Amino acid sequence: MSDDFQSRLESAIARGRRRAEHEASQERQKEMSEEELKRLHTSYRLSLSEQIETAVRRVADHFPGFRYESVFGEEGWGAACYRDDLRLDAGRRTNLYSRLELVIRPYSDLRVLDLKGKGTVMNRELFNRTHYTKIAEVETEDFSQLIDSWAIEYAEMYSAKSSTS
Repeated sequence: MSDDFQSRLESAIARGRRRAEHEASQERQKEMSEEELKRLHTSYRLSLSEQIETAVRRVADHFPGFRYESVFGEEGWGAACYRDDLRLDAGRRTNLYSRLELVIRPYSDLRVLDLKGKGTVMNRELFNRTHYTKIAEVETEDFSQLIDSWAIEYAEMYSAKSSTS
């Protein structure tokens, strides 16, 4: 019986070592995939933030008085354009603020690519949208189309509101 015990003990120890090695290997693969997701997110963010800058700058160029700014930091990477107007009606002063902002949000543990768009025309928020997709499933063309369509939609809304004022 002691030989049987000895062989079972050695087998159990070997199984335990194999299990530990397997778990360590899986942990390394998980870390590598996490690093790969971060790398992909950075790659998508760089290409899409360039498109955002171009689209927002084009909107700003079509409406005199808009100022352009790059956006980067905790909120994300992208661009914004804005203007402050002063209106005088019967001696009353009113400030009217308009802004378009499009950003790609930073990488998070949710592992998604997240596009945020916000449009304000003359103190009224007209849209506040978010579009996200798991990083592993991203189709950059979808994000590109959204960036363009949100910028064009904002330009149309601003044009309609500013013409009636």
